[in-house]
Amino acid sequence: MTEEPPLSAREMIERLEPALSRARRVRAVTSLLSGLSGTAFVTALWAGEPGPLPGRTRVMFALLAVICLAWAGYGGWLLMRRVPLFATDRVIAAWIALAASLATTAALAVPAVRRGTGLAPVLAIGGLFVAAALVLAVRAHARRAALLRRARELTATHPSPPRTHIRELTRRDERRS
Repeated sequence: MTEEPPLSAREMIERLEPALSRARRVRAVTSLLSGLSGTAFVTALWAGEPGPLPGRTRVMFALLAVICLAWAGYGGWLLMRRVPLFATDRVIAAWIALAASLATTAALAVPAVRRGTGLAPVLAIGGLFVAAALVLAVRAHARRAALLRRARELTATHPSPPRTHIRELTRRDERRS
């Protein structure tokens, strides 16, 4: 009778979740499609203008296109990852949301100040978005830290040499059978 050696934490995780969960795939596809469609929509609006646009308007169109491309890139990156992410995806999404909300709030505040019209509503609504994104960023970092701490604890109790690729695990399993 042969006994199998205990698996390391990384090996257990790789065996349990070799691909993205359904919820993460849906989130990734939604982000990818939303980002691509947003980019196409903003670009079509920008290109469809009959005459030359003022500089601030061109900057806003470019900002919105970059934000949409960031979400599309995030969705594509998430779909390409086939390993557990230890909440890295949540941290990246929170930072994209925080950067987008800060940039749009600042970009909308500038014309409000120049015109002398309603800076308070811009800052109030923008502040809500910034606050929500900041809360998400803090929660994502805390979740990632907790998962990494738990992985270190599991690795410390069951140390094994690091695996560089999943194929090593499948080859070893094939040799055992």
